[in-house]
Amino acid sequence: MAKQMPKRNLEKVGFGVTGACVALVTLLVLALIVMVAQKGLSTFFKDGVDLVGFFTGTDWSLANIDPETGLPQTGALPLIVTSFAVTLLSTAIALPIAIGSAIFAVEIRPDFGKKIFQPLVELLVGIPSVVFGLIGFHVVVAACKAIFGTQTGMGILPGAVVLAIMILPTVTTLSMDALRAVPDGYRQGSLALGYTRWQTIRHVVIKSAMPSLMTAGETLAVRMVIGGAEVMPLSLLSPASTITTTLTTSMAIYADGSVQKDVLWSLGLLLMGMSLIFILIIHMIGKKGAKSRG
Repeated sequence: MAKQMPKRNLEKVGFGVTGACVALVTLLVLALIVMVAQKGLSTFFKDGVDLVGFFTGTDWSLANIDPETGLPQTGALPLIVTSFAVTLLSTAIALPIAIGSAIFAVEIRPDFGKKIFQPLVELLVGIPSVVFGLIGFHVVVAACKAIFGTQTGMGILPGAVVLAIMILPTVTTLSMDALRAVPDGYRQGSLALGYTRWQTIRHVVIKSAMPSLMTAGETLAVRMVIGGAEVMPLSLLSPASTITTTLTTSMAIYADGSVQKDVLWSLGLLLMGMSLIFILIIHMIGKKGAKSRG
């Protein structure tokens, strides 16, 4: 019979393995941030691109070189505006539908939610993003073209619709988990005080789950339906381009060390900064909700 390791040594091994995993993840994240920041900041410190012009300029064309400065046109404001517009609009479309579906599946028909609805939603998560892009290009874009009478039907609106469809299964699953995390004692106490089921859902369940619901709030599909034009969008149906679509289409074109490649790394750094800001906002909302619940 093999000799069993002492419990104290076993705990040390467990702490060592888990600690090494945490250190590895932390090291990878820090290395990623340092690499993107180093390459992204070289645009301004090495290549001499104007920082203010990068954020406020409206002309973006890495292929056209300005004869006066010898630098490409790097006004990223249209990309920033379009990225925020697509993100906010898709969230505004997907979040109410996801929360409504989660309420029905968890609070109204829990058996239907567990046996039928949730497996169906989880199945949709596995669909590749390119499939959503093809559906968006042939269905959503065609519908926008027919309804609004535009020439191409492409723009922020169809891109946001497709992105909303793509994130809907994930947001719905997270919303269902948030509602299930609310203790049943809250529901029972509310009903005992004379609240109806809908009043309990609205004033107790949703309010208690709101921080988690807020945290519930992909690139190839948007690239197909948004139009891919790096210009300031004039409307929801004018062709435009987001930061991610520009990175997807341009990163493999230019050589490493070139000004154009450094500018693209700057876009990546900007995108990472935007993501970090959204994460901080979500955490602040979660902490505020937790404090309000006592």
